[in-house]
Amino acid sequence: MESLVDGTPRTIAGIDDEVGPLAFGCWRYTHDDVTRAQRVLEVAVDAGMNLVDTADVYGLDWGGSGFGANEALLGEVLRRLPSMRDRIVLATKGGIAPPVPYDSSPASLRAACEGSLRRLGVDTIDVYQVHRPDLLAHPADVAETLLTLRSEGKIRAIGVSNHTAAQHVALESHLGEPLATSQPEFSVTELAPMRDGVFDHCMATGTQTMAWSPLGGGRLASGDRAPSAIIDVLDRLAEREGKSRADVALAFVLAHPSRPIAVVGTQTPQRLTDAPSAMTVHLDRTDVYELIVASDGAPLP
Repeated sequence: MESLVDGTPRTIAGIDDEVGPLAFGCWRYTHDDVTRAQRVLEVAVDAGMNLVDTADVYGLDWGGSGFGANEALLGEVLRRLPSMRDRIVLATKGGIAPPVPYDSSPASLRAACEGSLRRLGVDTIDVYQVHRPDLLAHPADVAETLLTLRSEGKIRAIGVSNHTAAQHVALESHLGEPLATSQPEFSVTELAPMRDGVFDHCMATGTQTMAWSPLGGGRLASGDRAPSAIIDVLDRLAEREGKSRADVALAFVLAHPSRPIAVVGTQTPQRLTDAPSAMTVHLDRTDVYELIVASDGAPLP
């Protein structure tokens, strides 16, 4: 049977350059060693992860020094390596404003975007995503703010993260166009976007899907605190394919027909170098559904 794993480049509306099916995630880019940060970024981009995904709130956990710290570190790397800016598609997120916790009001969202621009040291953010939905913000106001930022040249593409399908529809109705990206959590242990309408809506509108935590926060690679039924199937498939457990878990994400970009968060150079091996894993329908059943813990109807 034909493999469902799609390792071909992805396109994002409003962005000229294609991006790889794996992206480099900066959630754990939480330290102040610029030389180390530069090395990790170079390895990731050399491995084909030319979409670099960060957020203004990154730095508040994983031992970071505070709000904006990860963007600031990435910005310092880009200042050291000015040619790197032309090699990457730069994505960041705003709208989480501790301790509120969410604020996508016009003034706050504008301030968040402009703060990201300063920390990153760039003139334009390629993909700007609303990090989490502000339940008290009218989508018309959010849309107007984002469209204005785009018209000012501060952002190129508009996306969201952690939004429901209904929230997509509401925002798009005021944008007057489909969202460029949508980034839910998706992995063998988190199947919700397959069933709650998010991926379906993205496939209907042409929105490029992204998947954060495709390895379940590393649990699917290490096996630590991961359901044994899932690990058993991953290990069996990995042995058959001559691949690692992480390869199979990433391949599962790449097998969905919405063609997600898997955002890989490891900061270990060798793991970044190894990650593209996932694109050569062969998973057919039987394999993917077996992983779904293992995740559900019950047979499909």
